[in-house]
Amino acid sequence: MPTIKAFIFDMDGTMIDSMGHHRLSWIEFARRHALEIEVDDLMRRTTGRTGAECMNDLFQRELDAEQSWALVAEKEAIYRELFAPVFREVAGFRDFAARAHHLGMAVGVGTAGDRHNIAFAMRHLAMQPAPTAIVGGDEGLAGKPEPAIFLEVARRLGVAPQHCVVFEDAPFGIEAARRAGMAAVAVCSSHAPDQLAGPHVLAAIQHYNDDAAAAVFRAMTAPENPHAA
Repeated sequence: MPTIKAFIFDMDGTMIDSMGHHRLSWIEFARRHALEIEVDDLMRRTTGRTGAECMNDLFQRELDAEQSWALVAEKEAIYRELFAPVFREVAGFRDFAARAHHLGMAVGVGTAGDRHNIAFAMRHLAMQPAPTAIVGGDEGLAGKPEPAIFLEVARRLGVAPQHCVVFEDAPFGIEAARRAGMAAVAVCSSHAPDQLAGPHVLAAIQHYNDDAAAAVFRAMTAPENPHAA
C-alpha cells in the first residue's frame, strides 16, 4: 500500500452525527412544499450528492440554478435549526483528526454540504488545528459518487490521490473514493459495514474511539510510514 500522507473526511455522518437531523429536515421541507416523499428512499438516492442535484431529484426536473439553490438554502436552514441545539460530533472525531495532524498527516474535508453547512459545522467543532483544505458541494463540482470533490481536496492539499485515505459514511462517498483512486475507511454511523464494502476499503469503524479506529490510526501513522513523525 502506498504511503499515506493525507486523511480526507466527509462531513455529515463522518465528522458530525447529523444524518438523523438531515432526515428530519427533509420531512419538514417536504411538508412545507406539500410534497409526498419516502424519506429513507430519498436519502438513499441523494446522500453525497450536491444540494442542487438533490433538488432536481426531489422535484423530478432540472431546476434553474437560482431556484435550486434557494430551495437548498431553505432546506439546510431547517436542518441547522433542528441540529444546533443537540450538535454532536461522531465520537472521538476531533481528537482523531488533531492527532493525525500533529503526526504529520494533511487533513482535508470533502463534502457535498454547502458553505453555510460547512461554516456551521466548523464553528461548532472548533477544530484545533483547522483542516488545511475544505471543498464543498456548492463549488460547481459534481457530487458523489463522482470523484471530483475528493480529487479537488487532494489537489489543494498537494497530495497525490494514491496517498490519501477517505473517511466516509455513505455508499456514494465510498464509491467516489474508489473512482478517485483513494483508499477508504467506512464510518458506520448511518450504514452497515456491508453497505460500505469494497476492495479499496481498509477497515470499518463505528466511531473514532473504537478499537478498529485505533488500529487504523496506528497502521497509518506508524514509524515505518515514511511520512509519519
